[in-house]
Amino acid sequence: MTTQTVDTATDRAARLTDAGKAWSDRISTDADNAKLTYSVRGTGQGSVATDLTAGKHTFRVDEPAALAGDDSAASPVEYALGALISCQVVVYRLYAQQLGIQLDDVTIDAEGDLDVRGLFGVDDSVRPGFTDIRLTVELSGPESPERYDELQAAVQQHCPVLDLFANPTPVSATIRTR
Repeated sequence: MTTQTVDTATDRAARLTDAGKAWSDRISTDADNAKLTYSVRGTGQGSVATDLTAGKHTFRVDEPAALAGDDSAASPVEYALGALISCQVVVYRLYAQQLGIQLDDVTIDAEGDLDVRGLFGVDDSVRPGFTDIRLTVELSGPESPERYDELQAAVQQHCPVLDLFANPTPVSATIRTR
């Protein structure tokens, strides 16, 4: 499979339409075709860094020196915010196409508040994760504010990574020793 870069809004619209039709066809044939499983493998490196492999892609996650890291890459929580932003961009583009809303560009900034007392076990009443996340979404195009509000509502309802942040997700862990 080759990677294709989208250069124009027309190319993007065609790819989104084709992907939507292909998924619709697969799902209408068998609803189980809608179920995907993603796998990522991580191996500890250095002080607290992790080298990750996701399919054919590799990347590193680390912490700043203040959190015992070597600052060789973005931190896990920065990647989490990045995952939220990138998923939002995908869903904005997907639903703009589906709803017939012209979206020329989308830029999203994220800020998340985290209290390290939970991480370090200083205060067990403080959760170790984000206590608040703020997204600033900049959309450009010729549509009315009401149409972009409609688009935002669709994104809020359908973004998988936003759903991970907004709703409890069961997580299980199995320890294996070597």
